[in-house]
Amino acid sequence: MKYASLKSIASYVPSRCVSNFDLEKMVDTSDEWITKRTGIKTRYFAESSEATSDLATKAGQEAIRRAGLKPSDIDMVIVATLSPDYIGMPSTACITSYNLGIENVPAFDITTACTGYIYLLSMAKAFIQTGEYQNILIIGAEKISSLLDFSDRTTCVLFGDGAGASVVSATENEGEAIVDVHISANGKYSDFLITPACGSKIPASAEALANHLQFIKMKGNETFKLAVKTLASDVEHILQKNSIAPSEVKYFIPHQANLRIISAVGEMLDFSSDQVVVTVDKYGNTSAASIPMAINSVYESGKLAKGDLLLLDAFGGGLTWGSALLRFGGDSL
Repeated sequence: MKYASLKSIASYVPSRCVSNFDLEKMVDTSDEWITKRTGIKTRYFAESSEATSDLATKAGQEAIRRAGLKPSDIDMVIVATLSPDYIGMPSTACITSYNLGIENVPAFDITTACTGYIYLLSMAKAFIQTGEYQNILIIGAEKISSLLDFSDRTTCVLFGDGAGASVVSATENEGEAIVDVHISANGKYSDFLITPACGSKIPASAEALANHLQFIKMKGNETFKLAVKTLASDVEHILQKNSIAPSEVKYFIPHQANLRIISAVGEMLDFSSDQVVVTVDKYGNTSAASIPMAINSVYESGKLAKGDLLLLDAFGGGLTWGSALLRFGGDSL
């Protein structure tokens, strides 16, 4: 039987580190306020000359290398992003694939915000299991700093830029396969996290820009409450469905949005501190790049081995959410 396997993990972070103290000089906030409410201490912002595709390209190059492949071995490229290079077209995936030297294969974007990487895993798994594709490059990449209103202290302190990439490949070894992926959405809560303008509903105009409608807007309290409830329920469901106990999971890697959410979900599910991976303090919320960047942090620490069971969990604008159980199929660093 053919399975899909996560054969590599890589990430790219821009060079410009922005601390909470840096933000104190830009907006009415403080290191104490940000740390207490989010757990974030630093985040990274791309330069004005860098686009989301540039971040995606650098992460993708390393993911292909770590998989032991060449660009010509890649059969498909999918990018998850809420901050594409362009509105509508061309897709960031098309630009990224060309940058990587990958031509004449399918390339497209998806927009599922912070749940992007889990949606990518679900799609790659399905494509691989058709038997038509052997190696699929998936990338979560964001230049969210381009969508932040730096007069709105409730949102601008939360996000950072970065990219995370993986190659998902065909395998016959169930011991290194993606076990299960669950994805879902409910547009009833679409106004909880939204970028109001520059789409067809509110086209770009002087009025829209003057009112800062091109930037991310967020209902923080409502999102927090629903996120904790939904994430915990989704993880319980995927574990029960696959008859796996929390103690069998090597690493629980949730979306890195808020330390309070991560801690609450971890405690509700009885995960130990050694199991829960936290990078939000370093990178902030990098949306679709968040989970692969967190996986990569474990990988580059030398603590991720082939066959380790990972549990991923995310919640994002749409609203979207999802979870994944998989065994790492790559070689240790």
